[in-house]
Amino acid sequence: MRIMYMKPELNDLSQGSRIAFARQFRFMSQDEVSDKLGLTGECKRRTMTRYERGNRNPKDKRLMEIANILNINVNSIREYDFRKQIDLFYILMWMEEIIPKYQIDLSKIPNINEENIIIFKKFMDDWDMMREKRNKREISYEEYIEWKLNYEVKAYE
Repeated sequence: MRIMYMKPELNDLSQGSRIAFARQFRFMSQDEVSDKLGLTGECKRRTMTRYERGNRNPKDKRLMEIANILNINVNSIREYDFRKQIDLFYILMWMEEIIPKYQIDLSKIPNINEENIIIFKKFMDDWDMMREKRNKREISYEEYIEWKLNYEVKAYE
């Protein structure tokens, strides 16, 4: 028996779309996630459907439970705030799934020793390294997405 892998699609950058993407990447149904969350009743899938469609946002505790069930970093599925710089990193990374060939040119960013610039450059270096590995076929698409789902932007060390 041959199993065909169907790559999940990210419809947009919304929290719900990213939850659905991660769930599909893990080959889980909404029912399976609902069961693991302990949801019961005839409409137990309705909660997951509402999360994925953006009709409801999971509270922090529920979001952590979903991240644990999907074995991913919560940063990949939490709601992003465009006013927070750290969230821009994740937004950039997920934009690639919607616009696969887009490029970011950071050559004009000055070499300033400001913490935010250092964190941004570290993120871009990490991301560029993984994209390069993917382009050279040193890692698979699945390994690349696994990296994205578990990447955590950290303060400069």
